[in-house]
Amino acid sequence: MTLRVELATVLDRMAVDEVVTGYAAAVDDGDWSAYRALFAPDGRADYRDAGGIEGPAAEVADWLAETMRLFPVRQHLVVNRLIRLQDLGGYPGDTADVRADYLNPMRLESGQDFVCGGRYAFGLARTDDGWRLRSVVVREKWRRMPSG
Repeated sequence: MTLRVELATVLDRMAVDEVVTGYAAAVDDGDWSAYRALFAPDGRADYRDAGGIEGPAAEVADWLAETMRLFPVRQHLVVNRLIRLQDLGGYPGDTADVRADYLNPMRLESGQDFVCGGRYAFGLARTDDGWRLRSVVVREKWRRMPSG
């Protein structure tokens, strides 16, 4: 692998990581325009495992905008990111997959805390506009609901 290829790989990894971070920030900030902009035109999201919907990113963004009103305070912690870039015989390709765990503490309108955790599977593609999400799949592993 040449120094140029190694540098390109590092830059791709950083760009992919920035998309994942941007995803968490957009959801936490309720910035649904930014959320939509992270996706490729045919991008989809699947929140069914966490009690939500699956569909085109724009439709899911509308659903999230409505659902997240129940949680005026939210904070995604996306950790243990495992980034796998497509390997074209020692050269980076135009797709990437990211597996990342999440911890998501939120506060309900009532002031009660709700916490859940699980794993994301992100699929990305290099586009003319940079790396974009092709897919987001949420696999919720646990949740702690308010008592009483």
